[in-house]
Amino acid sequence: MTTPDPDVSALLSDWTGLHGGLIPFDRVKVDAFKPALQDAMRLNLAEIAAITANPEPASFANTIAALERCGHALDRVSTLYNVWTGSVKTPEMQAVETEMAPRLAAFSDQIVQDSALFARIDAVYQKRETAGLTPEQQRLTWVHWTRFVKEGAQLDAEAKARVTTINQELAGLYSKFGANLLADEAGYVLYLKQADLSGLPASMRQAAASEAEDRGRPGEYAIPNTRSWMDPFLTYADRRDLRESIWRTYYSRGDNGDGNDNTKTIIPRILKLRGEKAALMGFANYAAWKLQDCMAATPDRAMEQMMQVWPAARGRAREEVAAMQVLAGAEPIAAWDYRYYAEKVRKAKYDLDMEQVKPYLQLDHLREGMFWAAARLYGFSFAKVDQVPVFDPAMSVYEVKNAAGGHVALWYFDPYARAIKGSGAWMEQYRSQETMDAPVAAIVSNNTNFVKPPPGQPVLVSWDDAITLFHEFGHALHAMTSEVTYPSLSGTNVARDFVEFPSQLNENWLSTHEVLSRFAVDSDGRPIPTDLVDKILKTQTFNTGFQVTEYLAAAIVDMKLHTAPQGPDDAPIDADAFEKATLAALDMPVEIVMRHRTAQFGHIFQGDGYAAGYYSYLWAEVLDHDAFEAFTETGDAYDPATAKRLLDDIMSVGNTVDPAIAYRRFRGRDPDVGAYLRSKGFAA
Repeated sequence: MTTPDPDVSALLSDWTGLHGGLIPFDRVKVDAFKPALQDAMRLNLAEIAAITANPEPASFANTIAALERCGHALDRVSTLYNVWTGSVKTPEMQAVETEMAPRLAAFSDQIVQDSALFARIDAVYQKRETAGLTPEQQRLTWVHWTRFVKEGAQLDAEAKARVTTINQELAGLYSKFGANLLADEAGYVLYLKQADLSGLPASMRQAAASEAEDRGRPGEYAIPNTRSWMDPFLTYADRRDLRESIWRTYYSRGDNGDGNDNTKTIIPRILKLRGEKAALMGFANYAAWKLQDCMAATPDRAMEQMMQVWPAARGRAREEVAAMQVLAGAEPIAAWDYRYYAEKVRKAKYDLDMEQVKPYLQLDHLREGMFWAAARLYGFSFAKVDQVPVFDPAMSVYEVKNAAGGHVALWYFDPYARAIKGSGAWMEQYRSQETMDAPVAAIVSNNTNFVKPPPGQPVLVSWDDAITLFHEFGHALHAMTSEVTYPSLSGTNVARDFVEFPSQLNENWLSTHEVLSRFAVDSDGRPIPTDLVDKILKTQTFNTGFQVTEYLAAAIVDMKLHTAPQGPDDAPIDADAFEKATLAALDMPVEIVMRHRTAQFGHIFQGDGYAAGYYSYLWAEVLDHDAFEAFTETGDAYDPATAKRLLDDIMSVGNTVDPAIAYRRFRGRDPDVGAYLRSKGFAA
């Protein structure tokens, strides 16, 4: 008998220890991922076979509920695998991902294309309204049936085989796209001398010096090729030539015509394969296939909302450029000038220098501010716990309890940028809340890429970064407030264009007087001056033309890419040419670039989660501003009655209720786009 490999067993085994089991991050060995994933897939197939071999007629209990109990070993391995592919992406891990991503895609297809399994699911689905099921059980049945149908369960054998081949190739392309992006971020660093630093704040100079020393270049200043460095550099650096250099390097990631290029073959092939897959499923284009179970339902509805906002955003951006041009003089504003002169306009118009604000935006205090707001809204308390395994020593872990002192969740925080960590900020739902067989508490994480300061210095973040922090914590709260029976309906397992609603809603509490007066404090504990808070609040609509235009351009290009014809007789899409032509047709201001240029648009090309779905941030933001007005209409941003409705009708229900119905229950009506337009200072 073969002796089990302890490294493989560590990935497969039940999580043990406190709080329903701790994640064994300290026992992960990269070379164990492949055999562990293979073993977990075999176990999952055996579980599926047991369901389909059941001689009893299909029922909710022996089919849908049984399906919910399947795949726990694979879930555990996949959780760790996904952490390593996103946050510990060493060359060894990239090699594992390259090999396993297509295999995992094929395995997923093997499940959804199992005719015997789908026949049982379909039998339960057809009788869901007459079988005495609870509303939650009916919803779960609908979710499983819809997922199987969407992924091709009703196709013939030949079409199913082709879908599987497509999905395997796509998985490999997604992995390569991400690896190229990471390589371009890690491979380009601008080293500066003291004389090059004019305009940069002291905190950034110190961090750049520390970064250079860590890279073996003491006495110099390093500016890595990531958003967390690019954004402040373009905001404050006086040297226009260096701003242009940083801008071009950052916005050329994945588009340099070298071995890391994403535009020549990877993106065109992804789009061609997605078009073919949609056609096999009976849809006119990939976006139509993708949106069928979202709130928007169709690409036309998503585009209609975006185009409602686009003219106002573009018009505001042009007003912003005109105001900046007055300060810039005869030199036309270029894309690498926008942030720089916008900050100068802010100072002149509002007497507000965001560098004055930054000393009060300390990461540790902001984290406590998030906790405080969550306590007011949901009754949560947070306590740091030690001796919990983590995958990076800079991480911290907190136990979350409810008002009665009961355990709710564990929250992991991974704050700092690393060369082997994906850029940006995100939330992960390591374990979903459920009560199916026994209470299971959520485990979630927030992951950011803040620049690590020199030893002994506080982590100072920008106002935009503080908003991002609250945003991602909103996702975590969505998972932690969940109170559902079945894991597939838990927390953030909701429609793509609804999942951003709780996160964007949570951003609103950062700028409340209650949070800023308590937690925006400097290193000596002095709170931010009231007049400075007032200035911040007065600038809430400042620079919204830039912010909305750069986002919305990317969302529109995403939708246009995925509604463009990509049949067998259509030419592959030239990513750069398509981007340029689409933006020209939109009359995109030349001073602004898409938030994510096509070549580096990881949301839509590093996986399919947000493909044809980047519009969902706008869709959800319309909900979020309308929902926050429900609080402000009471005169209290933390109104207990409104907070209880939010918890009961939105946060705790997961996907047990259709999101449109859930929102209507909370607000008493459908959302009004006017709240969004007012929040941006656009004419409603």
